[in-house]
Amino acid sequence: MSPDNEAPRPAFLRPADELLESLEVARERGLSAGMVSRRLEETGPNRLRKSERKPWWRVALDQFKSLVVILLLVAAAIAAAFGQMVEAVAIAAALVINAVIGFVTEWKALQSMEALKRMGQMSARVRRDGEERKVPSSELVPGDMVLLGEGEMVPADLRLVEVENLQCNEAALTGESVPVSKTTDRLEDPEIPLAERENMAFSGTAVSRGAAEGVVVATGMDTEIGRISAMVEEAEEEATPLERRLEGLGKRLIYLVIVVGVGVAVSGIVAGKDLLIMVETAIVLAIAAVPEGLPIVATVALGRGMWRMARRNALVKRLAAVETLGATTVIFSDKTGTLTENRMVLRRVALAIGDAQISRHNGDARFRLDDEDVDPQEQDDLHRALRAGVLCSNAELEGGDGPSGDPTEVALVEAGAWAGLDRPDLLDELPEEREESFDTETKKMATFHRVQGGFLVAVKGAPEPVLDVCTRVLEDGEEKEFDDAARDAWLERNESLAEDGLRVLAVAEKRAERADEAPYQGLTLLGLVGLYDPPRESVKEAIRACREAGIRVVMVTGDQPATAANIARAIGIVGEEEETTTMRGRDLGDLDEDHSERAERVWQTAVFARVSPEQKLSLIRVYQDRGEVVGMTGDGVNDAPALKKADIGIAMGRRGTEVARETSDIVLKDDAFETIVMAIDQGRTIFENIRRFIVFLLSGNLGQIVGVSAAALVNAPLPLLPLQILFLNLLLDVFPALAIGVSRGSADIMRQPPRDPAEPILTRGHWLGIAGFGLLMTTALLGVFGWALLVMEVDTTRAVTMAFLTYGLARLWHVFNMRTPDSPMLRNDLVTNPWVWGAIVLCAALLAVAVYVPPLAALLQVVPPTPAEWIVILTGSLVPLALGQLALAVLRRR
Repeated sequence: MSPDNEAPRPAFLRPADELLESLEVARERGLSAGMVSRRLEETGPNRLRKSERKPWWRVALDQFKSLVVILLLVAAAIAAAFGQMVEAVAIAAALVINAVIGFVTEWKALQSMEALKRMGQMSARVRRDGEERKVPSSELVPGDMVLLGEGEMVPADLRLVEVENLQCNEAALTGESVPVSKTTDRLEDPEIPLAERENMAFSGTAVSRGAAEGVVVATGMDTEIGRISAMVEEAEEEATPLERRLEGLGKRLIYLVIVVGVGVAVSGIVAGKDLLIMVETAIVLAIAAVPEGLPIVATVALGRGMWRMARRNALVKRLAAVETLGATTVIFSDKTGTLTENRMVLRRVALAIGDAQISRHNGDARFRLDDEDVDPQEQDDLHRALRAGVLCSNAELEGGDGPSGDPTEVALVEAGAWAGLDRPDLLDELPEEREESFDTETKKMATFHRVQGGFLVAVKGAPEPVLDVCTRVLEDGEEKEFDDAARDAWLERNESLAEDGLRVLAVAEKRAERADEAPYQGLTLLGLVGLYDPPRESVKEAIRACREAGIRVVMVTGDQPATAANIARAIGIVGEEEETTTMRGRDLGDLDEDHSERAERVWQTAVFARVSPEQKLSLIRVYQDRGEVVGMTGDGVNDAPALKKADIGIAMGRRGTEVARETSDIVLKDDAFETIVMAIDQGRTIFENIRRFIVFLLSGNLGQIVGVSAAALVNAPLPLLPLQILFLNLLLDVFPALAIGVSRGSADIMRQPPRDPAEPILTRGHWLGIAGFGLLMTTALLGVFGWALLVMEVDTTRAVTMAFLTYGLARLWHVFNMRTPDSPMLRNDLVTNPWVWGAIVLCAALLAVAVYVPPLAALLQVVPPTPAEWIVILTGSLVPLALGQLALAVLRRR
């Protein structure tokens, strides 16, 4: 059978000899150069398709995709067509500034991502034409015989044909937290999960121990990592909630613009006003209905949040992603390396006299035996068990790059150091004379150490095989007989430790007269050691903050169910009084089919274990279909498709793979889960600020629209002239709104539940607020205008000037009406915001320039007010603020 024909069964189900024959390769010689060349032409290079880097012009073009921005572009074009060049240029300038800020911010994020990429060409050791040689991994083809050694990366998917104590670290691919022991045995179950295919070595994983030889069965996009890469490309990228909400607002504004333009023009013409003046006024008011400051203020607010997060080691790749975290209702989190430290630690030692618990806080280790503190140097049983773990090891704690060796051995040596059993000192005292390396067949390892009168043999391994060769057990310093009943009792203790999510090993020892004695006979059992990948110290508090904020955290991992469930309980994903609900990936079935009972169980489950990349995608889709905004954290290749599909993908920058970082929206450069809580706080604050400045902009614009429309309808003089409306909008639609956009938000925002994902950016309550505040602005505008004409009996120019200044100042004071109803009147985030006061001073100064600088005053047709007129102006401008604060006080009491 030729290699390009589809194999009848997957490689892990086939005997090695049969597979080699089908690939037309002799193990001793490997492929010939000619065969390699032909197959390379057929299969192509052994590399993944490179993700297309987003060009600069695409980033720039994306700044103009919003419906609100398109609406403003149309408004600028209409203004220019009707000779309103000042407004046209002003809108265009606002859009250009918005685009520049958005482009620079997102481009810098993309450049930072480029800096995070790991570059470099891998090589592979192969046997070709009977000779071992090193070739670029991109030149591997199916049938190549690949040699693997400790510390090397697996260059393609291999079916193993010979192993020598091989263990591979597959955490990035499968989520398995400990190295996986490999074998050459044919597997029987065609449905066996990827993490349990022990006769395969997968591209992109690392050899942590031993050596092996395997035949290449898949290269490039046909490998498991290639299949995941293809899923990443196919996964649909979701529009963020903010983008969807702004699009909805844009559609409403289109209707508003049409209604305002037609309504004002018709009402004025019917009332007998000059046709040209009313058409011009209608166009200006229609354009005024569109808040020019919205895109730039939203961009600055998001950009400032992006920069704040960057200072906290969170790299945001897309502006709108900042706000999405604030809308998140569910966070799917990978376990290994995200919620845990991705390293093994000794947690418990089961001795004949009881269980010893080991904990470490602020650098200090604590050993407790039956709820009492003990000194491991003085407690003989514990001392000898820890000593055996340190001696029977090849791990080193000190080195240029930190600890080196198998993670389990590192954990045992580290625990010994906490107990004062430093490995270098122990080896000086008990020199190692012989090592019986760990064997995947016997599942044991032994080392011989010279002592007075002979040798001390230290043994560790899988519990059952070690227990089978023990004849005695250490109990309170004495070696006692180890019979079948005792063996059964220890096997039960082993199961209990495993159910607690611990990885369990047995440790034993014996005395030998010679270094060549059989190591696994007549052993004395010292105890069982339970190890685990500990939760990150800050994670529990971060999970608590998420729960307090109404955000559900769900663990989705490729690890074992017991391990996942115990970590979930330890960090608070599951409450202490709650039952830990766990589902294995194989129990999920087809989530795209309608099985209400299973769907309900999925909905109630807090921990999903042994989950494949496809199942992660399906889980996210199920939650999104129920209206949830889903965040996904991860660091492995297996997380990449889900990171892209989620509403917000969060990758770990330090431990994360390049694939995960490329497909995510946010990269945590310090891998700290608590940074997510900070980002959620930031996202919620940004959305709250966006809502507030939209209400500010629309209510202010509504006031002038209603005021001018009312005057036109009753055939009265217009309180504001077209050019004055343009000037006020350019001034007041940007600077005060920008100040609101960068406010710090309410202090209790993280104690509020997530907003409804289906909720629009402006709710019915917000629209009522816009109407109410707009009518207050209209009252001030028309009240002062009418007072000037009817009571003070000034000419129309002076009355218009007073209306112009009243409206301008009223909109400035209106900023303080944007505080949340539950915040104090004088101590809130707006009153204490220096940017707000800066905007007020700047805009007030520009209003003064408008009436006191003759060229500008002549252009706007205003005159300097008298002191008496200023009193009326100031009094009228404060009316919306006073009544607005009264309304907020009433709402607070309710």
